[in-house]
Amino acid sequence: MDDRDPRLGTFVETVAGGEKVRAYVPAPLPPNPPLDLAQIMSVYERAVAAVGRLDGVTTILPSTPLFLYMYVRKEALLSSQIEGTQSSLSDLLLYENDEAPDVAIDDVAEVSNYVAAIEHGVDRIRGGFPLSLRLIREMHAIILKSGRGASKQPGEFRRSQNWIGGTRPGNALFVPPPPDRLAECLNAFELFLHSEDLGLPPLIKAGLAHVQFETIHPFLDGNGRLGRLLITLVLCEAGVLREPILYLSLFLKSRRDDYYRLLQEVRQAGAWEAWMEFFLTGVAETAEQASETARELIALFAEHRQRIGTLGRAAPSSLRVHEFLQGRPIVTIQAAANALEMTFPTVSAALDKLAGLDIVRETTGKQRGRIYVYTEYLALLDRGTEPLPA
Repeated sequence: MDDRDPRLGTFVETVAGGEKVRAYVPAPLPPNPPLDLAQIMSVYERAVAAVGRLDGVTTILPSTPLFLYMYVRKEALLSSQIEGTQSSLSDLLLYENDEAPDVAIDDVAEVSNYVAAIEHGVDRIRGGFPLSLRLIREMHAIILKSGRGASKQPGEFRRSQNWIGGTRPGNALFVPPPPDRLAECLNAFELFLHSEDLGLPPLIKAGLAHVQFETIHPFLDGNGRLGRLLITLVLCEAGVLREPILYLSLFLKSRRDDYYRLLQEVRQAGAWEAWMEFFLTGVAETAEQASETARELIALFAEHRQRIGTLGRAAPSSLRVHEFLQGRPIVTIQAAANALEMTFPTVSAALDKLAGLDIVRETTGKQRGRIYVYTEYLALLDRGTEPLPA
């Protein structure tokens, strides 16, 4: 009689780096026996309510695309920081303005690639393409198209053994499935993504899918970033979110030790309920913070529009530049003039007026090539984005 816990996968012996190691092949989803939803019902209800409120906030934002533009960049930055990127939001925005950032260009390129991968995934799903292995590979190719991961087989599932933690396979924290078992794991994973008859709410499905993806670890690099992105895409595909506005990287960045410990407890003990309580707490806190940030931004923009309204004849052009700054809070005069199809002197005068109202700040102190920052807006978005210690 097999008394092994059916929630647990199996260990298989394989060779990596010349060493014999035990690699883990996870059991297919959903967990068996099923999740005890009663254990997590209160935090689940909080998470569902918070996500619903966040989804509603997107309908009252003065410009949802502008908010999304910045919010997606914040997520790209945080997700990349977890992987060791030493970049800041200001660095990314300078890079996108064709200005030199303060850190290695590869760091900023990684974040910029992640932005492009998010946008690609959401566009494909909106176009009716299913969340699938093919789409996951497409996004992976974008994330690793340049920067440090460009040599790690972008868009291709790995053909060699990888490991997590430790200096070599023999002392690794965790060894994912060997390459010859990858196809069966990924096919079962895709079946789970496509299954609609399991009776699992989308939030639960997203939490399960994230762990399984991280456990399979199908790429040589970029697994963490894609696994976090997967959460948002599951919710968008299910129609829980109209916009890709829920990202857990800030929560996971601040609770990294708990995060890694709980992933291991699922693998070692089948502790799915403990993981799901943590995950749903993260969803609830993240959605509540995002809703609050959106409300703060609405109030900030309204208050600044009132101030600009006192400028008299200079108000109309200043309002146009102010609206542009809501999508590009770090900008040069030339970039704003080109985008708005306004003259250089008009934009320069408008930015000087906004600086006089303490809405923007000029950062270079130079006469040429001046860079203006929408300081309060950037400060709101910057919360939690301090790079992790190297």
